[in-house]
Amino acid sequence: MASILVLGGTSWLGGAVAARALALGHDVTCLARGESGQVPRGARLVRMDRTDPTAYAALPARDSWDLVVDLARQPGHVRGAVAALAGRSAHWAFVSSCSVYARHDEPGADESAALLPALVSDEAAPEQYGEGKVACEQAVLAARAGAALIARSGLIVGGGDPSDRFGYWPGRFAQAAQDGGAVLVPNHPDQSVQWVDVVDLARWLVTAGLSGTTGVHNAVGSAAPLEHVLDTAARVAGFSGEVVRADAETLGRMQVQEFMGPRSLPLWLRDPEWRAFMDRSGSAAAGAGLTSRPLEDTMADSLAWERTLGTARKRSKAGLDRGDELAVIESLAAQGLSIPD
Repeated sequence: MASILVLGGTSWLGGAVAARALALGHDVTCLARGESGQVPRGARLVRMDRTDPTAYAALPARDSWDLVVDLARQPGHVRGAVAALAGRSAHWAFVSSCSVYARHDEPGADESAALLPALVSDEAAPEQYGEGKVACEQAVLAARAGAALIARSGLIVGGGDPSDRFGYWPGRFAQAAQDGGAVLVPNHPDQSVQWVDVVDLARWLVTAGLSGTTGVHNAVGSAAPLEHVLDTAARVAGFSGEVVRADAETLGRMQVQEFMGPRSLPLWLRDPEWRAFMDRSGSAAAGAGLTSRPLEDTMADSLAWERTLGTARKRSKAGLDRGDELAVIESLAAQGLSIPD
């Protein structure tokens, strides 16, 4: 039984990491404010704010941890953690992001691609997410003399996903299967989509972390065409109705946005500078043991989560409200702008 400290553990991925470690029989402690939810049953919660300089003194007394898993986005939190714990842990895993890269137009780029400049301050604003993660990585690698696992995650998906980006599609196809209406999709079938299932990522962070895997890895699965992803979503949702396609120019005129946010079609990317945002090399992580569940299983988990939330709910994080979508489809038909399937 290993001793594992999760810096987080009450939010989505952190909870999945803690749950996986518990399922393997390990002793799990989570240090978090506890505002995002509960830790999995069996884990120990140390309720602390990581901006408090005494936060780590509240942890259970022990000489060392077998593994520390940190999911922070704020450089100050990471700098404080490594200052307090880097010398008291056998292994360290930090969850970073592929948002650290300076360019997203190079399909298949690996971990050697150029990075954004590291943020100097301790606190990253939302628009400084990538720069903040670079600073976090640097703090971990410096404190651990390079002996750490840096997992640059791609789009994390599956049950519990708070972003709505992946789950929108099985949820919308399921809703359309019930109401009998059409579904609007971007006419960009060959665009690459890349993801990592939260179940796979959590499992890998625990097993690779405990085994002593170090180095920087793009924690992503293989890229697939957007059309394949949407076809899978429709099949899992039991949808066999009409699909209405529209090109990027037409969607732009209809003020339908790309990728995420209000009035968007999730996962779709029209900007050529971002065409490889979901198309990076994951060979290093695969070589280190990261595996991918079948897409059908990931979609099924995403659909179950969507149904828990309510597929007819208002969409603010990503996607179109159903009524808005049907109005766009009607307008496209009236103007003769939809593309035959």
